[in-house]
Amino acid sequence: MNPFHLAIPVKALEPCRTFYRDVLGCEEGRSSDHWVDFNFFGHQFVIHQDENLQKKEKNSNPVDGKSVPVPHFGVVLDWEVWETLAEKMKEMGISFIIEPYIRFRGQVGEQATMFFLDPEGNALEFKAFKDKSQIFAK
Repeated sequence: MNPFHLAIPVKALEPCRTFYRDVLGCEEGRSSDHWVDFNFFGHQFVIHQDENLQKKEKNSNPVDGKSVPVPHFGVVLDWEVWETLAEKMKEMGISFIIEPYIRFRGQVGEQATMFFLDPEGNALEFKAFKDKSQIFAK
């Protein structure tokens, strides 16, 4: 798979820099006074400071009886890496939008997922599949 590149605006650069670097453990790459590049689990992720950024209304979509934030972004991790991250986020007191849980248990596409926000309110989803070959299985 090829790594994706995602750049998002943030109002306050430093709290986001700290979150992605120290909470999520993303290695920091190039940076300037107004943007920071991260290795987001093998993908290129950049936060760009926009001091005039206005918060947008939050939208959601019902999935499995839960309110999934839209938009959101994240990454598909190996199962063990997801379990470790979920435990780390719990230990750090992260406030989950959707607590870590398993979807489609014992079925095609069995997956673990969790949702939480970064300091700017950007929704993040981290998931893992029991069998990565079933990522797009119906």
